[in-house]
Amino acid sequence: MLDTVRQVSKKLVEKELKTRLELFERVRTYSSSAAALAILISLVAARISDKNDLSWQVGIAVFALAVGIPHGALDHLVTVPRTSKRVMVLFIVGYVVVAVVAVLAILKWNVFGFQLVVLMSLIHFGVGDSAFLNELDRLKGVTTSRLPTTFVFLAFGSVPVVIPLINSASTSALAEVNSKLINWHQGFDHQLGLIVISLFLIALCALLATKRFRDVIDLFLLAGLAILTPPLIAFATYFGCWHAMRHTARLSLVLPQSQQEYEAQRAVKAFFSAVIPGTPALVGSFVVAAALWLSGSVEKSFFWFLLTIVWALTVPHMIVTAKLDRSALQK
Repeated sequence: MLDTVRQVSKKLVEKELKTRLELFERVRTYSSSAAALAILISLVAARISDKNDLSWQVGIAVFALAVGIPHGALDHLVTVPRTSKRVMVLFIVGYVVVAVVAVLAILKWNVFGFQLVVLMSLIHFGVGDSAFLNELDRLKGVTTSRLPTTFVFLAFGSVPVVIPLINSASTSALAEVNSKLINWHQGFDHQLGLIVISLFLIALCALLATKRFRDVIDLFLLAGLAILTPPLIAFATYFGCWHAMRHTARLSLVLPQSQQEYEAQRAVKAFFSAVIPGTPALVGSFVVAAALWLSGSVEKSFFWFLLTIVWALTVPHMIVTAKLDRSALQK
């Protein structure tokens, strides 16, 4: 009898792990496909649209950013004990205060604030991709061909963040966002490009040496996204359709509601259980951005304010997800 119970329990665990793996594989396919589609659309648009018309870029970018915003609104669900309302309230207040301070800092010190955002994004995105791939390896039961984490972290973080901001198309894109950011690199764009290319080549060699060919495809997709698409499209697509999707998949492993869906072998519902709680943040972000824009206190575009809020939320988001990232990287 006891052996039968153990066998049934083992089969249920195996099915649950299989469902988790299914979700991670789907998310990876989706994010890779989104990058490929963004590249294709950009190449077609470059031939048929007016080079001075950035409206289509802004439209796609706003949509992609909107897709990505909810993923950062679940931090309290994975870092704070749900039994303590007082701690939860203090956490939320502290989170908001840090984000507001970051917004004000970016608005006041545009260039310096943007430089910090670039550095934070590079670190956060690189760690996020490395953690996702480590979790995927764990679900697959991979014991050989270990991920060269350090090289992946540096390349997967720097390629999609730095390259779009130093290529020739970045001037018009940054002018659309905020003209003060055009020379954010202070003339070191060539040197930054050489550093990122070196990191790309080192990571490529490391991945080929460990026979991680699927990761090589992702690396080239990120490079294509960074080089072949306009900067606005590159950043927004990466943030909303790549990073946010993979981070949400990781969150689904620790959220109670997602756990229930995994136990019922419902991979898609497990994913959306990690998305729905963050939708109020999406609405709130647009409301705050619209309020700032309509106030007319500063003459900048709505998109600049939306990006400022997204960047500012990265600060507390990075802090509270550090534990989750560290746990994934140590497995």
